Amino acid sequence: MNPLNLRDDARAMSDDLVRLRRSLHRIPEVGLELPRTQEAVLAELDGLPLEVRTGEGISSVTAVLRGGQPGPTVLLRGDMDALPVAERTGLDFAADTDRMHACGHDLHTTMLTGAARLLAAHRERLAGDVLFMFQPGEEGFDGARHMLAEGLLNATGRRPDAAYAIHVMSAGLPSGVFGTRGGPVLAAANVLRVTVRGEGGHGSMPHRAKDPVQAACAMVGALQAWITRTFDIFDPVVLTVGTFHAGTQQNIIPETAVFEASVRSFSPQAQALVKDGTVEVCRGIATAFGVSVDADFAELYPVTVNDHAEAAFAADVVRDALGEERYGALPQPLPGSEDFSRVLDEIPGAMLTLGAPPAGADPERSPNNHSPLAEFDDAVLADGAAVYAELAARRLTGTDPKTGAGAGAA
Repeated sequence: MNPLNLRDDARAMSDDLVRLRRSLHRIPEVGLELPRTQEAVLAELDGLPLEVRTGEGISSVTAVLRGGQPGPTVLLRGDMDALPVAERTGLDFAADTDRMHACGHDLHTTMLTGAARLLAAHRERLAGDVLFMFQPGEEGFDGARHMLAEGLLNATGRRPDAAYAIHVMSAGLPSGVFGTRGGPVLAAANVLRVTVRGEGGHGSMPHRAKDPVQAACAMVGALQAWITRTFDIFDPVVLTVGTFHAGTQQNIIPETAVFEASVRSFSPQAQALVKDGTVEVCRGIATAFGVSVDADFAELYPVTVNDHAEAAFAADVVRDALGEERYGALPQPLPGSEDFSRVLDEIPGAMLTLGAPPAGADPERSPNNHSPLAEFDDAVLADGAAVYAELAARRLTGTDPKTGAGAGAA
């Protein structure tokens, strides 16, 4: 039996959680500066026994809950930023702007504020501290790195002993089902930027020019072939060319061609090899075509690696708090990326996924995260808040999630 009854407490605040999530959904903000979102979070935390501070150069919120007894520190992360996507869901609380909470961060923020309320109500029974990390800029702005640089891990006076995050999915998992795994859980994110420079000319006389378009097209094909013949299929690399720009008119050979590729990998070894190899492939093709090339490989986020023990602990917490049917182990890592990886590089912990497709929808056919049609089920909010709180409470009290018995502070 759950000694703190957090699940029932969370469900009792369900209406408030839905209200907050929908209000955040209406005011999506992108990047590191989220003034309206930050204001909303601060208003929700007001009155709770928390030590709250805001970021110096970014719109982050850090809140510390001191337990009634000394003990370890647990970090809980919720990201707050949206995407530059124009919403097309038709929901009555849809954002009327060119920005959208298409990745569910409004749910993450809501669930984390709910967890703060749940744990604050039982503060005296906690043996240790909880550090709430409300983070901007996850979507490509490396907000976690900024928060770490501003001293996040020293906020309680003691580095966290464990860190947890939850990410909702609008497709792929049934609504209300949590998942995780030990080891790599999300890919590293990198970007390859290539500019090919040739000599322009008339389209009817390509022999009197040096065509950068042909060279760039050859690079795209060669990169794909090189990956299939270089990397172990059990340690894969995914390269997707997302932009390709060249020329102004059909009968003009342009001076330049530019393309960019997203590159995903699942191990530090593969990331190091793909970094050097993609650049060399582009240089070799450029030499063959008699053009020049600038190829830059930028590392964005590292692989997100769950601690095996913490992932197993999180799985047991979900099973015990919500039931066996509410947990499903992830059979392999997901190809998305996360800057929570930077926290897990410093602190043992785990990232969990939470299925949240709309009620009645087929999870395999629902629009995915980042789609302008992505929808999320508000029904997961209460259990998401409860799991956040359970992870911290049981980690601090040393409760065995399998038996419910206390084992003292971890």
